[in-house]
Amino acid sequence: MTPNERSAHTTVLVIDDESAIRESLRMILEFEGYHVDEASGGRAALARLAGSPVDAVLLDIKMPEMDGLAVLEAMRSRGFDMPVLMISGHADVATAVEATQKGAYDFFEKPLQRERVLLSLRNAVESYRLRRERVSSAPDELVGESAAVRHLREVIAKAAPTPATVLITGESGTGKELVAAAVHRQSQRAEGPLVQVNCAAIPEELIESELFGHEKGSFTGAVRRQAGKFVTADGGTIFLDEVGDMSARTQAKVLRVLQNGEVEPVGAEKAIRVDVRVIAATNRDLEEEIAEGRFREDLFYRLNVIPVRTPPLRERMEDLPLLVDYFVRRYATMNNYPAKTFDEGALEQLGKLPWKGNIRELKNLVERLLILSPGAEVGRRDVLGVSGGGGNTLPEALFNLPTLRRFREEAERLFILHKLEENEWNVTQTAQAIDTPRSNLYKKMDQYEIKREEHGG
Repeated sequence: MTPNERSAHTTVLVIDDESAIRESLRMILEFEGYHVDEASGGRAALARLAGSPVDAVLLDIKMPEMDGLAVLEAMRSRGFDMPVLMISGHADVATAVEATQKGAYDFFEKPLQRERVLLSLRNAVESYRLRRERVSSAPDELVGESAAVRHLREVIAKAAPTPATVLITGESGTGKELVAAAVHRQSQRAEGPLVQVNCAAIPEELIESELFGHEKGSFTGAVRRQAGKFVTADGGTIFLDEVGDMSARTQAKVLRVLQNGEVEPVGAEKAIRVDVRVIAATNRDLEEEIAEGRFREDLFYRLNVIPVRTPPLRERMEDLPLLVDYFVRRYATMNNYPAKTFDEGALEQLGKLPWKGNIRELKNLVERLLILSPGAEVGRRDVLGVSGGGGNTLPEALFNLPTLRRFREEAERLFILHKLEENEWNVTQTAQAIDTPRSNLYKKMDQYEIKREEHGG
């Protein structure tokens, strides 16, 4: 994408009390392909940003209602992190330094030099774009300073450098996927692939083919040869999520890989050697599954060389404010949401919830509050409404949405999310529970960008 093509997707907010300056900047920026919004004062600008953040701001310092430095400070305190380019007709070094300290990207004196403004704006927007891309693609962090999280980090640091298999156990939504990624990143295989397989999401008749591959014509529908996940992970790590859901036949084949490093594709005449580290995870009690005859004892001991337990949220409630802050900043950057603040009442109310879905439930609730709460600050009443703890207040939150279409879409999205959490993200089970074909549920999940992630653990 060329700079001109990129600018066509870039919105710049011009804040100046002089209409002639605003009009002049509008003409210059629109000629370069930017979309331009205007505000004649600080309060109008903050209201505009609360509605829909922009990609950059040109902000005059000297304004009667609220000066530019106060506007900049208010923007940063509310979490708006887009670049701000300051303009002054009475500039001095002290003002420029103060603006920079408060987070300004650049500082211009009037009369403005057109080329300098455009060059700085292009650089600012590009820097902001790259920063957002890094945040959206960066791995989630192990957020928290509680004793439970510190212990978890210590175990990961000891386990990662070794070649041993790791078995991660913990309740649904506690961050098992996140721990697996951390073990891989800190291991000697970090440069190799990390391949994830959700054993619960793959139909029983396809899981062997998915894990070990198949030859062309080995079964109906096998129109071409396919390498399995173990082969794809060669030289790296394979993460078997929900390993307790594997059939006895698949368990036997996984045990063979662990014993001698060989996989046997469906329909193949000979096995293939692979060099793969195995990390497995489950929310089931595998020793209970062994007692019931549903899981192989020998496989359990092969997987459970280094056991890692992810603590539930109720064991680390002191981390809740840090987790909320992390999810707010991440969603604000990834989705262009206003970075709302949570007051003490909101945090206190969050601390009273049972958190059966743990960190994943908290992540989803924070996103829900960012979408549904009407103001720049989330309070106790907002939490009560969106969490369902306030009687009929949840419909009131939905009623704040501007159109029937938004109401219908958000209600459907929240319903699907709730049912997936209720069924521990088993798509087949959820589809049966809500009486819809599994293919339709997958389409809805894709439409609403609902993904099974264990963020923030």
